[in-house]
Amino acid sequence: MDHDAWRRALVREMGYWHARAPEKTITSMFFGGGTPSLMEPTTVAALIDEANTLWGLDAACEITLEANPTSVEAAKFAALKSAGVNRVSLGVQSLRPEALAFLGREHSAKEALEAVALAATIFDRYSFDLIYALPNQSLSDWEKELREALAYARGHLSLYQLTIEDNTAFHHAYHVGKSFQLPEDSLAADLYTLTQAIMHEVGLPAYEISNHASAGNESRHNLSYWRSDSYFGIGPGAHGRVDVAGKRLATRTLKSPEHWLDAAQQFGHGAEEELTLTTAERTEEIILMGLRLSEGVNLAGLQADVAQHLTTLWADGRVERLVAQGLLTRMSREPRATSHVISATPRGMLVLNRVIEELLR
Repeated sequence: MDHDAWRRALVREMGYWHARAPEKTITSMFFGGGTPSLMEPTTVAALIDEANTLWGLDAACEITLEANPTSVEAAKFAALKSAGVNRVSLGVQSLRPEALAFLGREHSAKEALEAVALAATIFDRYSFDLIYALPNQSLSDWEKELREALAYARGHLSLYQLTIEDNTAFHHAYHVGKSFQLPEDSLAADLYTLTQAIMHEVGLPAYEISNHASAGNESRHNLSYWRSDSYFGIGPGAHGRVDVAGKRLATRTLKSPEHWLDAAQQFGHGAEEELTLTTAERTEEIILMGLRLSEGVNLAGLQADVAQHLTTLWADGRVERLVAQGLLTRMSREPRATSHVISATPRGMLVLNRVIEELLR
């Protein structure tokens, strides 16, 4: 692998977006997707330095790097910190050997916990994730695993229910091969409720449906996604939401690393798609992402066209119906549809897809 070529290409793509959207201050950077921890620390440092040169980094800029919890990747933690990374996110996924095998992970639970423990000695802020609602997992199984994991947590923990995505090996094995079964809906709901209770008990409440943190330890970068802020997508397979000339652009780069590198070297970027989002599309993203947050969506801060779109959409009283059903809360001093904050209740979080569908249909 030609690390110098990759470094130059990534820097060039950053320059491409700076030319189009120069008036920004970078509040967070996230090195994710694939195996970014295999990137040379000198490349990480170069990209951080370039972002600071082009746009400027906020004094409290959060710079996160995703890593697999293996000894090989953990060995780079000190060098990555020296490069400018101030937070790591580790894909632990489970502390049970049979679950790690089912999920296709190559690390062991022991190796994962050793990586987490090492991260704790190097970084002030770190997080790791676990997946639950696995086949044959009981409430007591999950509670024991979660409490074991909490002994290694500091400030942040991501806890995801297993979902079956289209066009994946899991999807084929589940729907065609029938090789495993997921928990019944009632058990999945109980697992979610138990998770919320335990995390609230230990002072790490959910600030997003699957993410838990003590006050001030929320992932600033991911909050930007859920609050529908703008962000640049740099590198192969990256998605972005960029405000250019008063329009919100949805961007996507070439997924193939080889094709992206060729394009970036030739054209200065690897963009494959760039779409201007309509008012309806921007509205959908704001509601779809924002209702995942415990803070909900502050409708008073919406742009005028989005606010008008929602006022028209919700004129039939659907928000009031969801409030009456105990699925939404609304904090408001005025009767106007967009003068308040709406958020999902605990009951609403259990059926969030239904709530969002009702709001946007």
